[in-house]
Amino acid sequence: MSGFQPFEIIPGDPSRSLVILADHAMNRLPAEYGDLGLPAAAFARHIAYDIGVEAVTRSLCTRLGIPAVLGCFSRLLIDPNRGEDDPTLIMKLSDGMVIPANHPLSAEERERRLDLFHRPYHDAVSTVIAETWRKSGKPPLVISMHSFTHAWKGVARPWHAGVLWDTDPRAALMLINQLAADPALIVGNNEPYDGALKGDTMHRHCSMTGIAHALLEIRQDLIGDEAGIESWANRLAPILATLADVPELHEIELHGSRVI
Repeated sequence: MSGFQPFEIIPGDPSRSLVILADHAMNRLPAEYGDLGLPAAAFARHIAYDIGVEAVTRSLCTRLGIPAVLGCFSRLLIDPNRGEDDPTLIMKLSDGMVIPANHPLSAEERERRLDLFHRPYHDAVSTVIAETWRKSGKPPLVISMHSFTHAWKGVARPWHAGVLWDTDPRAALMLINQLAADPALIVGNNEPYDGALKGDTMHRHCSMTGIAHALLEIRQDLIGDEAGIESWANRLAPILATLADVPELHEIELHGSRVI
């Protein structure tokens, strides 16, 4: 597979016991998959990756000195933020665009993509969480970074950011409150998406293990350039540092899930 690496681990000091995940950080494809039959412009769109998230995550890691795991492959190849049995794991159609290389798709090719990309990414996530826990002596707080489009199907989205969660409110509600303390921000609580999704990254690594966590969505037009990226990194770094110092967020609590 020409040495394609499906994940990148940003090393960091485990003592703060804080880990960032960025499932859709990149829009890359291994050379053998070409362009999946798509025009180059498709890979600049939200259907291929979460715009702005890689740069925000790197900036946060630099500021806080913490580890992160980045997904290095486009979600058009296979979506790491979906369970292995999710029908949207490998999309045939995304926001009106047909992905030719994904339909028809043999069972063998589906399994190959799981083995080469999806499973190694999740193995890396498990390893970084476990190593941070071992070295810090306490369960880490896990923050998953994503971004969303400013409008959907012609309807503007008012939120500047949204915090998604399932049934464990600990980190999510603290993060919402910290963000909402800025009167200039409209912060969604399980908007623009619902945080309960069986088999996704937070469900798999945190909801089912009792690790405190939250998924943060930032509107893409706000982090589409260097100024926006730095502004949001500056905003988030002290908030995440504050959350990482809360003892309650380093305890194992099983809250179950709305999807099982």
